[in-house]
Amino acid sequence: MSPTLALLSPADQERLRALRRMKAVALGALLFMAIVFIVGFWLQDRYAWMGYVRAAGEGGMVGALADWFAVTALFRRPMGLPIPHTAIIPNRKDEIGRTLGEFVETNFLSGEVVRDKLSRTEISRRAGEWLAQPAHAERLTAEGAVVAIAVLRALSDDDVRDLISDLAREHLIEPEWAPSAGTWLGKIVEADAHHGAVDLAVETIVNWLDANEHAFTGLLSRRLPSWVPSMAHRLVDDAAYREAMKFARAVQADPRHPARLALDGYLARLADNLQHDPATRAKLEGAKANLFDSPRVGALAAEAWNTAKAGLLRSLADPESGLRRRAVEAVQDIGERLTRDAALQRRVDAWVSDAAVFLVDRYRHDIASVITDTVERWDPAETTEKIELMVGKDLQFIRLNGTVVGALAGLVIFALAHNLIPGV
Repeated sequence: MSPTLALLSPADQERLRALRRMKAVALGALLFMAIVFIVGFWLQDRYAWMGYVRAAGEGGMVGALADWFAVTALFRRPMGLPIPHTAIIPNRKDEIGRTLGEFVETNFLSGEVVRDKLSRTEISRRAGEWLAQPAHAERLTAEGAVVAIAVLRALSDDDVRDLISDLAREHLIEPEWAPSAGTWLGKIVEADAHHGAVDLAVETIVNWLDANEHAFTGLLSRRLPSWVPSMAHRLVDDAAYREAMKFARAVQADPRHPARLALDGYLARLADNLQHDPATRAKLEGAKANLFDSPRVGALAAEAWNTAKAGLLRSLADPESGLRRRAVEAVQDIGERLTRDAALQRRVDAWVSDAAVFLVDRYRHDIASVITDTVERWDPAETTEKIELMVGKDLQFIRLNGTVVGALAGLVIFALAHNLIPGV
């Protein structure tokens, strides 16, 4: 193992220390068996029972060496020798990654497996319980505000203005207004729905006339010859004011006043012309184009976007703003509804399950390929170290068990041979 403790995470550092301890234990068991074998071999001629000790030590060494070879062959070439079928993991890294990806795709990324798991999870109820807690609603809203602020700041003002302009031209300027406007105006006139607006306009005119009598001073008298006496001037202006007030009050008091009827007729003709008269329609479309192409309108649109953006940024950044408070309340309300409403839970669970199954069925190969592609990008030596770090400790137990099993096997074989074969 080449990695040093300083380059590893705390968890990997502990795994490395455990691996090194187990390697030392396994090596110690091998050395112990070697000592047992040497002692037994040296004394077996003097003491007959030492043959059993020698056999146990010999079997233990064989078992320890065989399992050391097997474990080492997984990760590297034993003693650097080019022995076939060794260094299996670094040599077959890509194949292992493909096999692992296929295994995950076949056994985990299945629509049936996903739907069964989600059906037993109660996602909507758990999500509702989580969202209903004020702290969680605050946290979710805060995270959403951070994302929204980042998006707003990343947006180019020029691009947004161009987008608004393109959308306005596509959906407001290019479509004809006249036919639709004529249809709606005709329905309004036919239903007498405009009478309320006419009443309000007449009332406004009456109130203005009542409060602005002085506005009629000189309105007509200044057009009289200079030789007309000033008293006549005053009488003319007073008469004009009285007649205007009289006319306005008459229109206000009489729902069937000729002026009202004339306005009804004009609006009805305008509605018909907007639908069928090319000249009227052309005038409206031309006025619309001139309005939207006006530099002042473009400047107002840009100013409106800048104002809206600045306001949103301030509201999103302030935890106590009305926008953030309403967002928190909305999140909590959603959570409480998900907690209480069983029908809503079933609908949400069904939506989540259907969406998950759709994504898994459609993209499971792409998802599983993440495993394959990731393993293929790994360096063979680094891959070997990562895997050995994860499972190496357990594999060292194999070496230790092989030592014990080998010693017992050697002892049993020697005992059987010594007692059953004559002359041994």
